[in-house]
Amino acid sequence: MQPIIVDHIVQNYHTKKTIVAALNAVSFAVEKGEIFGLIGPDGAGKTSLFRILTTLLLAESGKASVDGFDVVKDYKEIRSRVGYMPGRFSLYPDLSVQENLEFFATIFNTTVEENYGLIKEIYQQIAPFKDRKAGALSGGMKQKLALCCALIHKPSVLFLDEPTTGVDAVSRKEFWEMLHRLKLQGITILVSTAYMDEAGLCDRVALIQKGVILSVNTPKGIIGEFKKPLWAIKANEMFKLLNAIKEDPAVESCYPFGQFHHVVFKTTEEGRKKLAEMTRRGNYTNVEILSIEPNIEDCFMALMTN
Repeated sequence: MQPIIVDHIVQNYHTKKTIVAALNAVSFAVEKGEIFGLIGPDGAGKTSLFRILTTLLLAESGKASVDGFDVVKDYKEIRSRVGYMPGRFSLYPDLSVQENLEFFATIFNTTVEENYGLIKEIYQQIAPFKDRKAGALSGGMKQKLALCCALIHKPSVLFLDEPTTGVDAVSRKEFWEMLHRLKLQGITILVSTAYMDEAGLCDRVALIQKGVILSVNTPKGIIGEFKKPLWAIKANEMFKLLNAIKEDPAVESCYPFGQFHHVVFKTTEEGRKKLAEMTRRGNYTNVEILSIEPNIEDCFMALMTN
């Protein structure tokens, strides 16, 4: 049995003047014990889907199940079986670390001691601050406390909505290491993020944009779908160069990426020669042209273009 099944979920938000499509017939399934990433920018529909799967929002149409239970008919069963860490810090800021943990354990009719083994490694990092108010913790410490509270009832499925947003690079790394250790304990994890580099840390990912699933595959599988040569180019006159490349009818896509512009041509022949000719005509200085391998972000951009 697949712990998470999403079948043609549709969700729209109605305003006075328009209808905003949040999810457009979204479908995918998550295998038991895997880390599945929902990858997309802000406004892609990630949080709406998480709220539907955790029974906090009713979809307009479509079906979904968690641990074999329907998200509409069996919402009570689902709420007792899943852990949910929303994107916004949602614990009680006026309660201490220890008080928050005990409160959430009580809600699920358990105790901190009963399931301490599951959270021990994470909790030990915040134990020195157990008497501090949760609202006074740093971003990384809030994140770890929220994860402890989501795990305290030993859930079979864990939903993490953009857990690393606004957290420093070291805390992000530590958090993903914790997720991989939780996976070893058999917990199925669905995690959303806007950071494309985190896609490579998942077993499989779904790329989502404007409520539409662009691709579902392993990170390597998605990169393998990128068939055309990818070029990186830079010069002293980067803004002028970007506009010139975009205006060329032979170019399929061009976008800034770090110190370079990444370029894909509509055909696969003589990309380097074409770029060299463009820079020669424009009298660009300190030009550097490289043939590079794509990453997840390049694949995302290509799928959006197509």
